[in-house]
Amino acid sequence: MSKSLYIAEKPSVAQEFARALGLQTARRDGYLEDEDAIVTWCVGHLVTMSYPEVYDERLKKWSLSTLPFLPKEFKYEVIPSVKKQYTIVSGLLNRPDVETIYVCTDSGREGEYIYRLVEQMAGVKGKKRRRVWIDSQTEEEILRGIREAKELSEYDNLASAAYLRAKEDYLMGINFSRLLSLKYGDTISNYLNTRYTVISVGRVMTCVLGMVVRREREIREFVKTPFYRVLGDFGLHGRSFEGEWRAVSGSTYCEPHKLYKENGYKKKEDAESLIHFLEEEKPVRAVLTSMERKKEKKNPPLLFNLAELQNECSRRFKLSPDETLRVVQELYEKKLVTYPRTDARVLSGAVAKEIYKNIGGLRSYGKLSEYAHEVLNGTAWKGIAKTRYVNDKQITDHYAIVPTGQGLSALRSLNPVSEQIYEVIARRFLAIFYPAAEYQKVQLVTEVRGERFFSGFKVLLNEGYLKVLPQGTADAAKKKADAENEETEDVRVDAEFLELLKHLKKGDSVEVSGFHIKEGETSPPKRYNSGSMILAMENAGQLIEDEELRAQIKGSGIGTSATRAEILKKLVNNKYIALNKKTQIITPTLLGEMIFDVVRASIYGLLNPELTASWEKGLTQMAEGTITEDYYMQKLEKYITDKTQAVLAADYRRALRPCFDASARFYKTQKSEKKETKKK
Repeated sequence: MSKSLYIAEKPSVAQEFARALGLQTARRDGYLEDEDAIVTWCVGHLVTMSYPEVYDERLKKWSLSTLPFLPKEFKYEVIPSVKKQYTIVSGLLNRPDVETIYVCTDSGREGEYIYRLVEQMAGVKGKKRRRVWIDSQTEEEILRGIREAKELSEYDNLASAAYLRAKEDYLMGINFSRLLSLKYGDTISNYLNTRYTVISVGRVMTCVLGMVVRREREIREFVKTPFYRVLGDFGLHGRSFEGEWRAVSGSTYCEPHKLYKENGYKKKEDAESLIHFLEEEKPVRAVLTSMERKKEKKNPPLLFNLAELQNECSRRFKLSPDETLRVVQELYEKKLVTYPRTDARVLSGAVAKEIYKNIGGLRSYGKLSEYAHEVLNGTAWKGIAKTRYVNDKQITDHYAIVPTGQGLSALRSLNPVSEQIYEVIARRFLAIFYPAAEYQKVQLVTEVRGERFFSGFKVLLNEGYLKVLPQGTADAAKKKADAENEETEDVRVDAEFLELLKHLKKGDSVEVSGFHIKEGETSPPKRYNSGSMILAMENAGQLIEDEELRAQIKGSGIGTSATRAEILKKLVNNKYIALNKKTQIITPTLLGEMIFDVVRASIYGLLNPELTASWEKGLTQMAEGTITEDYYMQKLEKYITDKTQAVLAADYRRALRPCFDASARFYKTQKSEKKETKKK
């Protein structure tokens, strides 16, 4: 009797598939089986690419004479620690009674690669193969995925792109890490007084290091510029407010060489001179010369993709990106949320048609039950497909991260942080079914002796979606941002003051209490934190001038949603960057800066997002079937060969010493640390 074989990526996922299929399985060693079906699992990667010494024993020793290493055929091997499970899966794939294989690994490029490597190593032939592509692990979604499973061959281009990405990272990593370690490793070791230094280089990792080091150096080189703003203290029927002086047309004190922007002076004495002029005539008279009223709407934010969620959790809970990914992956496996490794921030049209199921499930979630009931009692959810929150063109593999509305009983077993992250996701989801928040804004221009002072006020008329989104942390962040801003923001006022403003008209007199100077200074760029770095990696297009490359990288950025957190973690483990666990602020280490200088001198392109974008463009074209694998590999091999020859032909060791000295001034070197240790 023929059977179907289902292969998942993890044991827990395999059990969910068996449960959804209603199988009466017997537990075997490494798989589940009943009369009609077998369910087994990988444990992440079972197969990996072989090291160079597998090709030739002589390649085990690093030598410049063996570079570049560009094998014509790539070799693969079973990972020793999971050899037992590989043997089990391989045996099941080739069992005579297995007729159809359902590939149920994660629905993405990496999940595709995990299965294809196993199938390739196992030498599977003569089986029907179907791909299950799902967005959540609810029973309904699993059954839909199995029912609508396509021929595995339809994903061949995706698999080819996955293979190429792995080959690219492998070849760049091995060739450039060996090349730079052999050429400049001793230079770094001699400077740091260490035994040896391996310079670990990666197409994505080194680019991220470059972003961190460049930002740190921008901060060091930044020269603060003081500026002085003149503010007027005005009054209306016992209520006081401030106005900010600006140099506009008709101003007597509009001397460009003295000004810092239009709202301040470079020197305090110039600001004092303006105040002296304003107070010269007694009594000081102020007249309202302009008043503009307008309503402003603020729409609910788009839904979470992984990068946005990692940024939010870094800001609110001080979680590192890999910790956030671990939590949201757990929520996914417990059926609470949809697939987490997504770049999309919108829903698909198909999901929009049945969105009431997701909302309905949240009625059982105590914290948000009231809002879920309110949404379903309204009509907004029925027309969600016509809004900016639904767009099939903005989705590649998966739509945004949203609650499934199921699995709520599992919340009791989660730790508090996991439950908080679930709540954050659920609130963002429900918010899109609420109207925009509506503000009344009033802009006043007050004139004193021909000089104009600007005031802005706003009051919340309709909270709209703000009632469902937590405001405490967001407001604190907004106030901090406003405080650091060089210009006066609109002041939030109460409805009573707004009513008072309504009765004002042009030409009305305004009370004057006096004038004062507010001193400020320009701020350096902010250091990346773990969340903002993830966003910078996702939106690396802003660093690229070439329009075509920027458009390409916008969809995938530096790295992928599945790998960005791991890249940061690797940089920390390599001691190239430091991550403050309390603040999540990222800074380079001295070693990281030295490696940056080595790469900048030898293979400059590795530090820039243009390289990642150009390779990513090729991978996308490969997945779309518009270029061939041979064409891509020819370009890759030429790039590696050209860069290797350039590094071998140059010698920057002497030129690097001043660069190392310039960075070392900002660090306590290992040499000085050893001296202090001996003294103790």
